Amino acid sequence: MTARTAERPATEPLWRNRNFTVFWSAQTLSVVGDGFAALAIPLLVLQLTGSVALMGLLTAVAGVAAVVTAIFAGVLVDRMDRRRLLIGADVVRAGLFTAIPVAWLWGPQLWLLYLVLPASAAVGMVFRVAYVAAVPGLVDVGRITEANGKLSASYAVAGIGGPLLAGLVVAGFGHSTAIGVNAASFAVAAAALSVVRLREDGPSRAAMSVASLRGELLEGARFLWRHPALRALTLLLSAFIFLTHGLDDVLIYHVRLNLGGTDSTVGLVLGVAAGGTLLGSLAVAPLRRRLGFGVTWSGSIALAGVAVAVLGSARTVPVVAALAAGYLGAVAVGAICSLSLRQEVTPNRLLGRVTSVFWATHYALGPVGAAVVTWGAEVYGVPLVCLLAGGGIILVALAGLATPVRHARPG
Repeated sequence: MTARTAERPATEPLWRNRNFTVFWSAQTLSVVGDGFAALAIPLLVLQLTGSVALMGLLTAVAGVAAVVTAIFAGVLVDRMDRRRLLIGADVVRAGLFTAIPVAWLWGPQLWLLYLVLPASAAVGMVFRVAYVAAVPGLVDVGRITEANGKLSASYAVAGIGGPLLAGLVVAGFGHSTAIGVNAASFAVAAAALSVVRLREDGPSRAAMSVASLRGELLEGARFLWRHPALRALTLLLSAFIFLTHGLDDVLIYHVRLNLGGTDSTVGLVLGVAAGGTLLGSLAVAPLRRRLGFGVTWSGSIALAGVAVAVLGSARTVPVVAALAAGYLGAVAVGAICSLSLRQEVTPNRLLGRVTSVFWATHYALGPVGAAVVTWGAEVYGVPLVCLLAGGGIILVALAGLATPVRHARPG
């Protein structure tokens, strides 16, 4: 019996789909580990340097590596077995993050972070492209938004627990131990993915082996840029990433230094903020059905902008946490909408390359934005930077209503 003939009825709960459930569980575990690294690495840089600008520089360097990798990641995903790519990426990242606690046995090695994080970002980009291309091989096309919402919701739950646990581990055992937990999570996720099977309608290797690398990239780029809604989304989200790529560093800096929070306080704020992602992930499918793609996407981005604009002026930890949760919840709605639309309208044989071209374009301004935003926060203060970034995000949302994004359909 083939994977296609074994498809389950559309009305059956997704948790009854074994392959989806294992995939879902493995990546949720990995996100728990990511929460440890997301907290520990910026705090480690802040502890050693006291500079939010250097935190932003590390984010920018990793962003450059991701953008460069995104240029050809789609070709790999469309040429190779996507499941093996996912497993391989997790194994490599497990090894990279293991290097940090091992090296720290001989004392702080700040330089190593500037090697490990870009390498991990590059491998992570291959994983992300393969991940996006894998989801349609796990569920029917009509359930892609639902599947993405469930994945994002469980990731959010993991994102709540991850930073909270990370704060305790950092306080009790140090930053490098917390990073080691992230390495272990990648190893376990890789083992779980080894039992997942995707449907047979994956990459057409015979057809693609004849085309040149340049031709394959251009095929994905042509599809993306000729689709009116996808083209507009790509440009709008490129502006969005410029404004937001450094905000995590700014948030940690604001809580840790401006508000006098401890490492555990930062973990608590990030955990509460992840609760917003959970709510947004659960709300996105019904919102999209009720309001349509355009209104849901633009409305969520506008709400994210309002939250960011106010966040920098908040002077208490609870208010900052609530605003961060509102921001991440709104971002989750917009991100899941955007991702689902690309998966719905793109032929499966092109999905890796279209995703790759999208992310290469989308993230191109991210490293510059991270450097500018964190430098601005250090020189001019968090309130002004957040106000300007939030205003820019609101303009992105309004611009979306004047483009084909407003009337985008999955057909």
